[in-house]
Amino acid sequence: MPNVRTKDIIEKFNLELLSGEEGINRPITTSDISRPGIEIAGYFEHYPAERIQLLGKTELSFFDKLNEPEQAYRMDQLCTDITPAIIITRGLPIPKELLEASERESVPVLRTSMKTTRFSSRLTNFLESKLAPTTAVHGVLVDIYGIGVLITGKSGVGKSETALELVKRGHRLVADDCVEIRQEDQDTLVGHAPELIEHLLEIRGLGIINVMTLFGAGSVRSHKRITLVINLELWDQNKQYDRLGLDEEKMRIIDTDITKLTIPVRPGRNLAVIIEVAAMNFRLKRMGVNAAEQFTHRLTDAIEDGDHEDY
Repeated sequence: MPNVRTKDIIEKFNLELLSGEEGINRPITTSDISRPGIEIAGYFEHYPAERIQLLGKTELSFFDKLNEPEQAYRMDQLCTDITPAIIITRGLPIPKELLEASERESVPVLRTSMKTTRFSSRLTNFLESKLAPTTAVHGVLVDIYGIGVLITGKSGVGKSETALELVKRGHRLVADDCVEIRQEDQDTLVGHAPELIEHLLEIRGLGIINVMTLFGAGSVRSHKRITLVINLELWDQNKQYDRLGLDEEKMRIIDTDITKLTIPVRPGRNLAVIIEVAAMNFRLKRMGVNAAEQFTHRLTDAIEDGDHEDY
C-alpha cells in the first residue's frame, strides 16, 4: 500500500481543494517536487509528471502572458493520469484552463496561502519522512544519556531485562522486541515502536508490563535516532573478545553503517551498567576523547622509554 496519498497532504497542510476531487486517492511515490516553469514555457520532453507540481507567482505571471490556445494546451499537458496534485501557492487565483483540464483528468488542484519556497520546504520534509526506506529489527531501543542504543541478540539472552534495569536507572525506553526503523537521511536512522506494543516490555516470568504506567511519562519516548548497536551474546570461551576497544565493528541497517559493540553475557556481569558506560564512552569518543587510543600511546611511550634506558 502507498505510504502517502494526495488526501494526506490536504489534511496535513489544510489545503483548499478546488477541482479534481476524484483524484485525491492518487499515490505520491516521490518526495521530489516540480516547479514546472519550463513546461509552461512549452517544453514537456522531460516533464516529471509523477511529482507534485507547484505553481507560484513566477509560473502564473508567465502563464498570463500566453495566448488562450497556448494556455489551454499547456494546462492539458500538465494534467496527466499519474500527476498526484497541482498546488497553487500564495493564495493566487486559479486559471480557468487549469480547472477545466484538471476536472477532465481528475488531477486535484489545491491552494495554500503560504509562500512557495516555505511551502515547498515543509512539503519536502513531510514527504521524505513518510517515504523514507523502512525496516524492522528484533531488539530493544533505549535512549541512554541522549544516545540511541539498539540492543540486539538472540531470544532469551536478556535484552528486555537489561532494558528494564536501564529504565530503573533513569533512561528512556523507545521500543521492545520489535523496532521499526526509518532512514530519514543518508546517515540518519530513526527507530520507534509499532503502535500495538508502544511503551510495553515483555519480561519472562512477569509477562507484559507498561513502562509508562509503572515509571511515569519520563521513562519513555516515541522515537529516537539510532547511533550505537550493542549485541548481547552468550559468553564463548573459545572466542577472543576485544579488550582494548580499538577495533570498531559496524552494522549495516538499510544503507547506513552504525557502530556495533559485542558484549558477552554470563552470570555476574551487570549488563545495564556496562551498556550505560558504553553509551557514555561512545559519547566521549564523538567529543574526541578515546581512552583506548590514549592508553596505546602511553604504552608505546613507556616501551620507548624502557628501550632508551637499556642503552
